[in-house]
Amino acid sequence: MSQSISRDFQHFVFSTKERATFLTDATFRRETHAYMAGACENMESPSVVIGGVADHVHVFCRLSRNLSQAAFVRDLKRETTKWIKVTNRNLRDFRWQAGYGAFSVSPSHIDALAKYIRNQEEHHRKVGFQDEFRRLCKKYGAELDERYAWD
Repeated sequence: MSQSISRDFQHFVFSTKERATFLTDATFRRETHAYMAGACENMESPSVVIGGVADHVHVFCRLSRNLSQAAFVRDLKRETTKWIKVTNRNLRDFRWQAGYGAFSVSPSHIDALAKYIRNQEEHHRKVGFQDEFRRLCKKYGAELDERYAWD
């Protein structure tokens, strides 16, 4: 076959450095998520939905067949960090954590995951980022070494 075909839905989760609440302003947070959606599109990885709260983000997208997970997250973090620092002078110290979670999503779960991501503010009134991330790792069968997870 000479054509390469891929339909790889990925759920990426990463926090701000040391879970600092850099993105407390809801309007700026929405603008940041919209900027991230544009960056995803530019990397041929259109977003399904992007959401989060003051200390972390969920990026749900269809990953380009031309990018590895690591390259995608590296470039997305780099682009959004630059944009955040230029757009909001109060966030000159903004940084994302070094790591990330990446989870493969079945097409049959797209709607449920999109709804979950859209409801992040409500969800995090009850559950913190670390507990949420532990639950996601358990759900997807991903081994979490907490010595390295919380930078």
